[in-house]
Amino acid sequence: MRAAPILSLTFAAGLLSAAGCASSSTSSGVMASDMGMGAPSPDPRVGQRAGWFDAGQASWNLAVVSKTRPSSGFINESTPGDRRLVNSDLAFTGPYAIQGNYSGYQVWNISNPRSPTLTTAYICPGSQSDVSVYRNLMFVSGEATTGRLDCGLQGVADTVSSARLRGIRIFDVSDMAHPKYVANVQTCRGSHTHTVVTDPKDDANVYVYVSGSAAVRSPTELPGCSADPNDPNTALFRIEVIRVPLAHPEQAAVVSHPRIFSDVASGAINGLTTVPRHAEPAADVAQQAAARAARAGAAGARAGGPPARVPGITQCHDITVYPAIGLAGGACAGMGLLLDIRDVANPRRIGAVADSNFSFWHSATFNNDGTKVLFSDEWGGGSQPRCRVTDNKEWGADAIFSLVDGKMAFQSYYKMPAPQTVNENCVAHNGSLIPIPGRDVMVQSWYQGGISVFDWTDAKHPREIAFFDYGPMDSSKLVDAGYWSSYWYNGYIVGSEISRGLDIFELTPSAFLSQNEIDAAKSVHFDHLNVQDQPKLVWPPTFALARAYTDQLRRDNGISGDRLAAITRDIDRAERLAGSERRSVLSDLATTMDQDGQVARDGAKVRMLGKALRELSAVP
Repeated sequence: MRAAPILSLTFAAGLLSAAGCASSSTSSGVMASDMGMGAPSPDPRVGQRAGWFDAGQASWNLAVVSKTRPSSGFINESTPGDRRLVNSDLAFTGPYAIQGNYSGYQVWNISNPRSPTLTTAYICPGSQSDVSVYRNLMFVSGEATTGRLDCGLQGVADTVSSARLRGIRIFDVSDMAHPKYVANVQTCRGSHTHTVVTDPKDDANVYVYVSGSAAVRSPTELPGCSADPNDPNTALFRIEVIRVPLAHPEQAAVVSHPRIFSDVASGAINGLTTVPRHAEPAADVAQQAAARAARAGAAGARAGGPPARVPGITQCHDITVYPAIGLAGGACAGMGLLLDIRDVANPRRIGAVADSNFSFWHSATFNNDGTKVLFSDEWGGGSQPRCRVTDNKEWGADAIFSLVDGKMAFQSYYKMPAPQTVNENCVAHNGSLIPIPGRDVMVQSWYQGGISVFDWTDAKHPREIAFFDYGPMDSSKLVDAGYWSSYWYNGYIVGSEISRGLDIFELTPSAFLSQNEIDAAKSVHFDHLNVQDQPKLVWPPTFALARAYTDQLRRDNGISGDRLAAITRDIDRAERLAGSERRSVLSDLATTMDQDGQVARDGAKVRMLGKALRELSAVP
């Protein structure tokens, strides 16, 4: 989302305290369970009751595990959708979910996902407070001109001030209940988002890629900052790379300013120009003009105001790194970039794609084997209704590209299919892979469009397989709400709801997803997770993993029914055995998979099954 003004905070007395309520089905809406192959019709997301904590709810193939309201310092009961108190991104470490907020962050202990508890709430205004964590360190983005080094609530009124923080805050969270603010790194355009990057060749440091999208600050406030596009040292047309010594995080500093938008042939640093975008609907143009007029002259304008119009793409919104394959996907406002990150401190562009259906390239996700990359389009900036029945399905959607030898080729679009009202901000936003073996499945936030789980294994035909959605916050006007981020973490989907708090969900078996596939996904465990630092998914050897593959072969007719029945019987028999007898049955069965893979309709999946059986046979 593009940041809103951050004003001095004044909290009303008697604000609501954190409270969790667990449920396996919705209490005031529709819970749809579909064991057929079709989505529910009519779609229960359409026509839901409006409300804050009493809105209608619709769920399909997802069970609500818990809903936890914001803690007392992060909710204003008198003002639903208070723009100072927007819940933003999520990071995870151990039992904790760290939830950013335009006014700081909250840390939830989710070891019991049915009843999360508040570990700490840290008030520190300076949107948008994107969060990441690595070992004992936590990183928080700050971009607003009102953000202070001391986290004070009074803001910063002066145009130039030594009290202002625009960049990265660093906390020591060795004691999560008592985080210590240990350092900050100032940058010329602040930090709208950031990405933690590890270098396999450098155990002493961790790196942070900073994406700042606000206007360049005065060189009087931060020496070296230049907004002149003709200055070879301009703060435009670049990202910042921060190196953080793990033993001495207080020594963190910017170590490079990669010019990832440059033209290699000419050397021009503004080497990428945006493609023409689709026209905005006339009614939206008029509405936006009226909104701009209403905001004119307002105090605390967005993070220093929008940057001046200059030729070329000047920044990225978000960068997702995938160290296991040495690549990153840069969602850079006007284009999608492919970056080589093998030299972590000096990433370089090796590919770029553009699409006239895209308005604002927002984020990127790779599939696990690195053969595809998905970019999302935050058309309207996240605060506009962009999922109306009149909106094109290609606008505000995801674009899926195949990835071969560093070349991206467009395959299809995916957009949450349920039309939303004019009073619901809705567009593609943050999501993550779900570790379903043998498939590419993703959960994604769509603001007030809810949460959508979709399968993009077939890149040309992505398909929704589960969802959850609230009704609008208000039936008469647009009040910001909805899911900023929805990520899979250790068996559950955790959603950061902008106005309602922290929601946790669990996948349920359906015609699209078996219990074995869900169990195999739950076997993947993360010690910590920053979704923009995408980890390689590796499944431990289990019978659930083997059966997940047999379920997929059955669903997709990947092998003859008789042969699959025989394989299933052998797997069941092996599970009843122990020791050397079990290992022998599994090893023999794995060997036959090599032969079956040569004749089966889905030989690749049969070979995956063989590998899983072989690894299972090696378990003592």
